[in-house]
Amino acid sequence: MTFNDYLDIFRNRRIGAMLVLGFASGLPLALTSGTLQAWMTVEGLDIKTIGFFSLVGQAYIFKFLWAPLMDRYTPPLLGRRRGWLVLTQIALVAGIIGMAFSPPREALWLLAAMAVLVAFASASQDIVFDAYRTDVLHKEERGVGAAVSVLGYRLAMLVSGGLALWLADRVLGWQNMYLLMAGLMGIGIVMALFAPEPEAAARPPRSLQEAVVGPLRDFFSRHGAWLLLLLIVLYKLGDAFAGSPSTTFLIRGVGFSAGEVGIVNKTLGLIATIIGALFGGMLMIRLGLYRSLMLFGILQAVSNLGYWVLAVTPKALWTMATAIGIENLCGGMGPAAFVALLMALCNRSFSATQYALLSALAAIGRVYVGPTAGYMVEAFGWAPFYLATVVFALPGVVLLWGMRGTVGRYEAEARAE
Repeated sequence: MTFNDYLDIFRNRRIGAMLVLGFASGLPLALTSGTLQAWMTVEGLDIKTIGFFSLVGQAYIFKFLWAPLMDRYTPPLLGRRRGWLVLTQIALVAGIIGMAFSPPREALWLLAAMAVLVAFASASQDIVFDAYRTDVLHKEERGVGAAVSVLGYRLAMLVSGGLALWLADRVLGWQNMYLLMAGLMGIGIVMALFAPEPEAAARPPRSLQEAVVGPLRDFFSRHGAWLLLLLIVLYKLGDAFAGSPSTTFLIRGVGFSAGEVGIVNKTLGLIATIIGALFGGMLMIRLGLYRSLMLFGILQAVSNLGYWVLAVTPKALWTMATAIGIENLCGGMGPAAFVALLMALCNRSFSATQYALLSALAAIGRVYVGPTAGYMVEAFGWAPFYLATVVFALPGVVLLWGMRGTVGRYEAEARAE
């Protein structure tokens, strides 16, 4: 592929839709994880309560349970994919507004309920967006499309994470900041209304039974299916452990203010994410799927050492900026290859259910390591914890190396479509 061919891919409507819908997909996550964690930390809640709040994200684990409904049934407007996108985004706006009016100290249980609603609607939006991305992108666009959607996702994470912290701490306060985030979801609604339809729509399941059984039968008939599932769980495990308590670590463990954490994420984090996502997409074209997964997996593990350095050195803004910059650079590169792998594994007739199952397995680490991470920090301290996260990343890299032949076969099949 020439450089001009690469630029042509970026110019088409499908890639533009990936950027904006990726943004809409990423915006709610931080509002129920890192940003909510910061709000609860500033309000003085204990680390164990904060850790257990990560369980509100269980919808990301179990979303495959209702994904068949979204494969089988089509809303009356906008088709099977875009119709569901609009419905889930409207629910997200309502849930985020509900969180804005539920302060942690005065309405903790109401806040938990609203966070669960947002997580459920966000997971449902992810089901449909992942299926839409799998259906609409041409095979030669998958690497770049994955990179661009990850870029949009990461930009949204910075807006609802770093920028949101700065706005809440210095300008708007927590309630108005959450109301602003609810308004930003309107960007996704507008794009869903005008996004292109797949050029060759796949046949939907004829019955709910086929929508439930068909995806499983199709996937588990493949060579190495069980090992592929284990790889998906382990590949980002170290990254999930490192990221789970990172906001509390920077504020309480190192001593930065919420505004300082937010402004560094907003500047260097944004630049590093853009560079990582775009460079990752270019590398995937040159390296292919397996070699990209291996390189990015190693970089994800190494980037965790930045937080260890923060834990063992005196407080300084430049060390935080370096650690966050490296993490965002690697964070922008790694998910592009991982998303391309998941798309290559999906049958378009069942793309919502299969992608939901695969991505739910990938989310196991992010959701369930929160309580474990909290206890580990209390027992061993921050520095040993972040060293351990590097070790937790190694099994996924080793398993990927052992499965290089299997991953290579799926890569070849995707190219031959």
